Amino acid sequence: MKHKIVVMGVSGSGKSTLGQALARVLGVRFIEGDEHHPASSREKMRNGIGLDDADREPWLELLGGKMADEKDSAVLSCSALKRSYRESLRRRVENLKFVFLDVAPGIAMQRVIARTAHEFPPALVADQFKALESPEGESNVLTLLASDATELQLGKISAWLGAIGHGKNAGTRARAHT
Repeated sequence: MKHKIVVMGVSGSGKSTLGQALARVLGVRFIEGDEHHPASSREKMRNGIGLDDADREPWLELLGGKMADEKDSAVLSCSALKRSYRESLRRRVENLKFVFLDVAPGIAMQRVIARTAHEFPPALVADQFKALESPEGESNVLTLLASDATELQLGKISAWLGAIGHGKNAGTRARAHT
């Protein structure tokens, strides 16, 4: 069964780490959403200015197109903070699934501060939490704790995808908090 999956959450939640690991386990392409921001958005972020809906719209269109163009399964890391952003991606990709990494603000801040070669400044973490609209209650969403080990997260995703593949919980919200 083909799966197109967005690993989502605020900066510092572990989207890229989990997304890369998931793509490796599934043997599919990984798309790093941050690599596709336009230069103007990168400049804003470097200067500590949060992105707004107008900044994110062309980025989401590009990412949605990349996922739609994939002939097989694929994994995308993308903040997808607002429901409207997720809907934009869903319009482009049928049966799109989201893995939401739920993280506490303090942990996200610590992780972003600890990064070395990343252009997202810690000052913008609070902006992301302000913009975040939880995807819980939306279809095809699995919520995981960002503090769980990657291997545990991968196991929960595998079980979730298996349940969807067997018609269980298809189109419903799943929650994997332990």
